[in-house]
Amino acid sequence: MPHFTGRSLLSLWDYSREEIESLLDLALQLKDERANGRRRRRLEGYTLAMIFEKRSTRTRASFETAFGEEGGYPVFLSGDDIHLGVKEDLADTARVLGRMFDCIEFRGFSQQTVEDLARYSGVPVYNGLTDLYHPTQVLADLMTIRECFGSLPGKRLAYVGDGRNNVAHSLMIGCAKTGVHFVVCAPSQLQPREDFVGRCRELATETGAGILVTDDPTAAVANAHAIYTDVWTSMGEEAEAEERKQVLRPYRVDDRLMAATGNPDAIFLHCLPAVKGEEVTEAVFEGPASRVFDQAENRKHTIKAVMLATLGREQGS
Repeated sequence: MPHFTGRSLLSLWDYSREEIESLLDLALQLKDERANGRRRRRLEGYTLAMIFEKRSTRTRASFETAFGEEGGYPVFLSGDDIHLGVKEDLADTARVLGRMFDCIEFRGFSQQTVEDLARYSGVPVYNGLTDLYHPTQVLADLMTIRECFGSLPGKRLAYVGDGRNNVAHSLMIGCAKTGVHFVVCAPSQLQPREDFVGRCRELATETGAGILVTDDPTAAVANAHAIYTDVWTSMGEEAEAEERKQVLRPYRVDDRLMAATGNPDAIFLHCLPAVKGEEVTEAVFEGPASRVFDQAENRKHTIKAVMLATLGREQGS
């Protein structure tokens, strides 16, 4: 297994194809352990600080239960509980937490905050979501695709919706690194920046993945193994909700779009929470192609894999 001990997970830029695949291998093993009733205590005596500027269901539940199941002690800290850049330098907070905890999770707004926590704390730091990246979500997404189709290289994932958000960014990186063909389909004003796409395409040349940006939903999903969408309005963008609905209505995932894949085995993915009736119809969300709750569960297993590996406990008792 690659060497992970002491490393942070701030974005997938910092992890190689081999390392991502290794984490997925470990996550699948951990999922199997839990399904078979095997309970291990590899993190007994370890502590995790969980810092949340943004509310959460899956991220909080995944980190807290994954760490606790392994015998560790997670501590939830909201913005109302600690001085995170208020009355105290962020660097000072990070250094204090690094002396008291073995690792830190952060879910909030600025990517710079999570990077500064890693820089100053001296312990592994995990990005549970920032405005720029959502790496733990994409590890779960890749795990779900691998479970459904047996492998990642050569598979085709079409993301339809807001192509500039943290999920779209992280999916593009993750697919480029693992050989998954990735199409991001969005109206021109919501497409990812050209320099970001170019950087991902450079990565993709090493794995054989293709990276395509388009505004045509039907063309985007042709031959796809999976269609992925996200809410049209992210946290902090509520003032733009009505405008987003107008612009993104042609990008709703419905039965017609699923059929346009030409692949009867194509699956539907969503990072949740979903606004059914907006970005996806109820029929698709609740239909036989939907794997959204497998995805949600896999957040737990991939997060547990990351924590065990970076704390050097994947082979622990």
